[in-house]
Amino acid sequence: MKNLRYVLFVFAVLLIVPAVRAQQMGVKADVPFDFVVGDRAYPAGEYILKAALSDGGVIRVENVNEFSAAFIASNPCTKATPSPETKLVFHRIGRHYFLHQVWTAGSLAGHEFPKGRIEVELAQNHLTPDVVIVAAVISR
Repeated sequence: MKNLRYVLFVFAVLLIVPAVRAQQMGVKADVPFDFVVGDRAYPAGEYILKAALSDGGVIRVENVNEFSAAFIASNPCTKATPSPETKLVFHRIGRHYFLHQVWTAGSLAGHEFPKGRIEVELAQNHLTPDVVIVAAVISR
């Protein structure tokens, strides 16, 4: 019985360690255009997006070029099949780009950002967004 508890403990630790590491990883992307997340505008550049809290609800958006960062609330989103690539998904309405989702390769779960005031106003004008994908890599 003691051996069984030990084996279960080791097994639990082996399952927890990758989950903790996954929370510490971020997504790094070179965004070639200015964009908006919520109601905040960001210039084109290299960004690292990383969960700020263990629950992943708040994402730290760091501009590597300007050494600036902001914290943005996100909502969890899921897919039926794992994402085939690590990517940022933007909605383009007219000449405006809005960060919509972040996905990590091999994961069923991603992060979705709430629409800001400008995106809502443009959508009310019956403008249909185009989906723009920016390739990203997993970063530590």
